[in-house]
Amino acid sequence: MSRDNIIGIIIILAILIGYSIYIAPSEEERLEQQRIRDSIADARMQEKLENAELVEADSLMRDTAIKTETEKVADLKDSEVNDSIIKAETRDRFGIFAPGATGDDKYITVESDYLVLRINTKGGFLKSVELKDYKTWDQKPLKLFHEEHSDFALTFAYANRVLSTSELFFEPYFYNEKVTDSTHVKVGNKDSLCFGMRLYVDTHIEDSPQYIEFYYGVKKDDYLIDFDIRFVGLDNVVSQNPIMDLGWNILSPRQEKSFVNEQRNTTMYYQYLNDGVSRLRDTRDDSERLSNRVKWISFKQQFFSIVMIADNHFTSAKIESIMIDEDDNPDYTKDFRSSIVVDLSIDDGSSFPMNLYLGPNHYQTLRSYEHSLERQIPLGWSFFLMSWINRYLVIPVFNWLDSMDLSYGLIILLLTIMLKIILLPIAYKTYISSAKMRVLKPDIEELSKKFPKKEDAMKKQQATMALYKKAGVNPMAGCVPLLLQLPILLALFRFFPASIELRQEGFLWADDLSSYDSILDLPFTIPFYGDHVSLFTILMAVSTIIYTKMNSQMMSTGNQMPGMKMMLYFMPVMLVFIFNNFASGLSYYYFLTNVLTFGQMFIFRRFINEDALRAKIEANKKKPVKQSKWAQKMQKIAQEKQAAQKRNRRR
Repeated sequence: MSRDNIIGIIIILAILIGYSIYIAPSEEERLEQQRIRDSIADARMQEKLENAELVEADSLMRDTAIKTETEKVADLKDSEVNDSIIKAETRDRFGIFAPGATGDDKYITVESDYLVLRINTKGGFLKSVELKDYKTWDQKPLKLFHEEHSDFALTFAYANRVLSTSELFFEPYFYNEKVTDSTHVKVGNKDSLCFGMRLYVDTHIEDSPQYIEFYYGVKKDDYLIDFDIRFVGLDNVVSQNPIMDLGWNILSPRQEKSFVNEQRNTTMYYQYLNDGVSRLRDTRDDSERLSNRVKWISFKQQFFSIVMIADNHFTSAKIESIMIDEDDNPDYTKDFRSSIVVDLSIDDGSSFPMNLYLGPNHYQTLRSYEHSLERQIPLGWSFFLMSWINRYLVIPVFNWLDSMDLSYGLIILLLTIMLKIILLPIAYKTYISSAKMRVLKPDIEELSKKFPKKEDAMKKQQATMALYKKAGVNPMAGCVPLLLQLPILLALFRFFPASIELRQEGFLWADDLSSYDSILDLPFTIPFYGDHVSLFTILMAVSTIIYTKMNSQMMSTGNQMPGMKMMLYFMPVMLVFIFNNFASGLSYYYFLTNVLTFGQMFIFRRFINEDALRAKIEANKKKPVKQSKWAQKMQKIAQEKQAAQKRNRRR
């Protein structure tokens, strides 16, 4: 690609960015637009509520009924009405599930090598999950969700009632395991621990068991746990083929240093049965009604995920992701809401088997569970070349270097050197093309003097192409190698910010290569820049300016197209604003790339004799050039066009 082509592309980018800034609405206009959007959103939400399915209506009825009955029971207690009336009210509300309506909040902690699960007897489900091998950005225990901001409930119809497991008390039951302290259990010598949280009905007896069970199978060294919903002995109690609502709402906690980056990479993913992986938009509020069979649904954070995977499939679902303003609540990034329809036939011993993945977004780990869970990691899946480069080149090489127990700063350096070696032939071709164009520059200038008029532009173009042809120079030869390098640059642009291996790994002054580095925290925020100064970003920008200057000198552009040099130097300034909040590992990589490119250019200049190259071009000029049929056809078209222009001028 010639210098003029590069300049043209940069001008177009600068114009687009400048125009987008110019047409950006004022603060008053943004507020008015927000008010209009809020009104539209309210109207749409009202329409959705009016057209909600039976499951959502049942859920609303459940919440209303529970609240009403809770208030009734509270009033009865306050007025010290006798226990028989309270029991009658409870029996009327919950039917045979009345024994589970009262109890005390107790917590059961189950600990494996990787996880610490905290389960409440009220509701019988996980209230928090801690990952033992990870910490938050401020070095606190990393919990995928917190107890006070996680709401799980299985809602179902029973005898003209709508019941929710979130309001009922469960009892723990351990399979083939003698547990002396049920409040804290470790997965010990065995590979796994199997237990259930059971909600017994009042007709339950040992010989004829009747209960709802949330079954858990926790492995010793795995992030995937078994989770089954079981209805035992309730075939004559709960209606056949019921539509059950599995609701799980979570506030996704902040785990990383950069709130903006984490929120931008936090959203909900899902996969239809035997179909591709999709997601909700991550930069704004979004929701989706999944009307077909769904294989899995994920609450995906920047580096961690909570995934519900059905052994068979979920019938349908509604999911929603809502942005949380950092000023309102800096401890949480997104509000996740899900309502999942589970179609379960109630037969003796029937169950709805699932798995829960509670762990890091590590490529090999997610890939080992199949179901395309690894597609939650943004490796450039929308462009196949980017994903292929990351999956089959970058990740294997990165893992190989990682196995040597090197620092990640050194790993990035070695990875960059390897990639530059792979791209060396392409860089050599690019340099040779530039050198040929420099050699031909005096001849091109002579053609410009020979055809100075605008109406001679066609003649000038024909003469220039003839010169290239005669000299054996392809003006596009430098463009193709750059295009070949572009997918690798884009792949690494995706890889470094998404690589959990770099998370909280320091190098030099950077304390976390997966987030921005800061040598100075500002007491204020600069629009489009931030509240800190990233040194790796500055080094990258400065090295880009030096490279631009060196390239301009080598191309000997002179004073052609005045003002374009300033545009070339404006791009690195823009990079300072763009990359200041990006992963420091990415800025470090681009800085290393520029430094290694300087070395390549010096080596090429040392070993490539441009005088010999000129002599070769001069020898090519003297050789007869045989035009191809396509070239002859194009020349004929150009001549006819030129003749037509002459006739028009005569008229």
